[in-house]
Amino acid sequence: MTSKPTEQITNENDDSGADAAAELTPGRVLDHGRYRLLAQVGADDRCDAQLWRAKDGVLGRDVALTILVGDRSDAEAANNARRTLERAMHASTFNHIGVARVLDVVTPSSGDPAGVLGLVISEWTHGTDLLDLVAEGPLPPGTAARLMQPLAAAVEAAHHAGLVLGADHPQRVRVTPDGEVRMAFPGPLAHATSNDDVRGLGAALYLLLTGRWALDGAPEGLPTAPTGPDGDLVAPRTLRPTVPMELSTVAVRALGTPDSTGTTGGVRTGAAVLRVLEQYATYEAAPTGTGGDTATFEANEVWRREDPKTDKGTRKKLMISVGVLAAATILVIGWIAVGVIGIFTDTGGGGTGTIISGDEPSQQPSSTAPPPAAPVGITDGVSFTVQGEPDAPNSIPHLFDGDPSTDWSTYNYFQQLGPDGINTGTGAVLTLDRPTVLQQVVINSPSPGTRVEIRQVDGTPSMDSKLLGSAELASGDTPIKLQAAAPSNQILVVLTKLSPGDGGNFASKINEISVTGSAA
Repeated sequence: MTSKPTEQITNENDDSGADAAAELTPGRVLDHGRYRLLAQVGADDRCDAQLWRAKDGVLGRDVALTILVGDRSDAEAANNARRTLERAMHASTFNHIGVARVLDVVTPSSGDPAGVLGLVISEWTHGTDLLDLVAEGPLPPGTAARLMQPLAAAVEAAHHAGLVLGADHPQRVRVTPDGEVRMAFPGPLAHATSNDDVRGLGAALYLLLTGRWALDGAPEGLPTAPTGPDGDLVAPRTLRPTVPMELSTVAVRALGTPDSTGTTGGVRTGAAVLRVLEQYATYEAAPTGTGGDTATFEANEVWRREDPKTDKGTRKKLMISVGVLAAATILVIGWIAVGVIGIFTDTGGGGTGTIISGDEPSQQPSSTAPPPAAPVGITDGVSFTVQGEPDAPNSIPHLFDGDPSTDWSTYNYFQQLGPDGINTGTGAVLTLDRPTVLQQVVINSPSPGTRVEIRQVDGTPSMDSKLLGSAELASGDTPIKLQAAAPSNQILVVLTKLSPGDGGNFASKINEISVTGSAA
């Protein structure tokens, strides 16, 4: 098996995809024994793709496999599979929290079932798929809007990067334990377009709001979206009056094509869907008084909408405790007041007050100059990223190995870092050889225009940590003065803007980082 998606798929065997499907069972191994199938979690019959959870025997991790099956002698099936593999390979450099990263793309080996046309291997997404999420009924509108935001943001970022995700099938999308909808099985259909991704957003939102799927290729047993007497798609608000008008409208308009739904003026971008989702992410439907729709909301709520109310007994105990605490506070204040008065009124020889003699020198501490700055050694470093996978984690030691000829480099990004990009920050957490009051960081880099922030680490590294200093790098050494702070033995070096490169890409490289400071 090879990692080249453009390699010609051989036609040595005429077995059909049905035969391959029969041979794909838990325990079967693919790619020369590297991937062992664990459980099938879905299927996309539109392109004869099976969706599996598998174990990577080399790296010892779970992965998601999109297995393309079909008759190798069928030229159209082979060409479609090849096109899907190529598109998945192009997406392998795309990082976003709303998409599982593509790890590898391979064509079949001699040991694979004859009907296997290729594999797309991606990160395994823990959680559940959309079908399980709505098994007991549709979700509250606010919950549906919150869940959908990462996927909508991923679609918009992918389209800016010239990619198509293929987020238009309910079993290719999963919900993480943190409550975020994620594209879990990348590998778009051969002829899929960006419009199909937006239609997928509309279909997923429609499903969460109504429990029905509004596109072709629905899995067996999943109810399909109804149409009215005129053939138009029935809006979610018609099925559930508690759905806000704007959410209902954006779901239909994102799906809308005159041929499939009878609607016109459809939504064509992920950004348009995302804006409405953000507007209604905190929406809570008012009780209807009928018990029907509201009861469904409460039974299928993902997050509690109200704090639990205490009973009368608990409230009574709480009031008694508050009274006791107030009385104790008054007693403590009175005791402290008596002590303070005694200090100023006690003139007896046996008193314990302090006597200051005019012949004795003052005990006030004299101001001293701060200790001189000295180089501080860096003993360890780990990758840091705000979103997605970290950049080149194995090269982090090059930042402090003392050799300017080695470097750590980011991936090539199709967009600049920032709120509108696919990531807002990437870098490393560096561990110092001793707690130090940091004074300066010098960064040697050949990537002018890179914006770097230095933050103090107290606990878990984050972009909310105290900012010590920042600068835009020049070519060569760039010193960054740091403001006085408490001693620290870790710092966060994070890039918030990358150096522009040829072809519209963005990437930055750092050769060496040195730190100076004074001992704690």
